[in-house]
Amino acid sequence: MTARRVVLAGGSGFLGECLARELLAAGAEVVVLTRSPAANILGRAVAWDGSTPGDWARVLEGAAAVVNFTGKSVNCRYTPSNRREILESRLRSVEALARACNGCTEPPPVWVQAASLAIYGNPGAAVCDETAPHGSGFSVDVCEQWEEAFDNSEARSTRKVLLRIGFVLGAGGGALEPLARLARLGLGGAAGSGRQYISWLHVADLNRMILWAIDSPDAAGTYNATGPAPVTNADFMSTLRKAVGRPWSPPVPAWMVKVGAWAMRTEPELVLSGRRCIPQRATAQGFTFTYAALDAALGDILK
Repeated sequence: MTARRVVLAGGSGFLGECLARELLAAGAEVVVLTRSPAANILGRAVAWDGSTPGDWARVLEGAAAVVNFTGKSVNCRYTPSNRREILESRLRSVEALARACNGCTEPPPVWVQAASLAIYGNPGAAVCDETAPHGSGFSVDVCEQWEEAFDNSEARSTRKVLLRIGFVLGAGGGALEPLARLARLGLGGAAGSGRQYISWLHVADLNRMILWAIDSPDAAGTYNATGPAPVTNADFMSTLRKAVGRPWSPPVPAWMVKVGAWAMRTEPELVLSGRRCIPQRATAQGFTFTYAALDAALGDILK
């Protein structure tokens, strides 16, 4: 990646910071498009509003790639205003980047767009590759409109890769940190039935998949960005407890999850629903995982 510029839109969050660190270590120039350019950001921060073209578009000229992580976090209560912001933040950023790319004399040759495995809904134990049917409900509707906006964006001369990202495991942020904290306190039991699947991915493998998408000319279209071995919630929490030295915790019934979600101003479906996804297209094209087993991934992160 030496001497190449990679633009990270919405790159000030956990995933963006992890990727920026990887890129900087490889010698790349990293430019982060952010609403908070004064914050402590890895790389060069450039202000943007996430929805309209502006001076920020200049950083795309001659860039090696653009990676878009932009979107309001779904870790909130799904009030009407939050639902609107969740959807609009995703659609507007895609539209703004498409217009900016089209205004470049030398646009980025590849655009990697973050998306979500939530598009498959809550299909139980059914295995979901990239051809699996979509689910139903608010989260699925958001994912479908998000992907449609990306698919329909006319960014000429730009190869487009969409990654449906799973449950990313990493140190220093993300969703694993609060779960590990609960497990250490003896509160890391299976949630609800415990049978809902978690499609997990070590953040190091996500970074590698994004770099693979940037550097592989044959990478295009939609990919499940998740590890090859999804596990049930019960198995995930059991492995997590072992990783933090807590061999047993009482299970957490669904009603208690709902009460906790209400207290934390989030949605219980984020815990009680799940999907069993596999990275069929990426592995068929030769991508391999450093962390294919959950115990090895958690051991690396929590060591």
